[in-house]
Amino acid sequence: MSSEHTEPAPSPLAADEVPVEELARRQGIKPVESVDDMARPGLFDSDEEWEEFLADLYASRRAGMA
Repeated sequence: MSSEHTEPAPSPLAADEVPVEELARRQGIKPVESVDDMARPGLFDSDEEWEEFLADLYASRRAGMA
């Protein structure tokens, strides 16, 4: 029996490797439940800084399309 949506078998870890799930657990990282959880008020000092960031972001995206 086969399925169209099978996941590849996980690769065995080296002796000193820790699964990402375990690292997240150790660091107390929880799954994102809402985009609001990712909001960072005050990340930019001004509207001008925000607009410069967006302009640079859009320019870099367009550059990749050339």
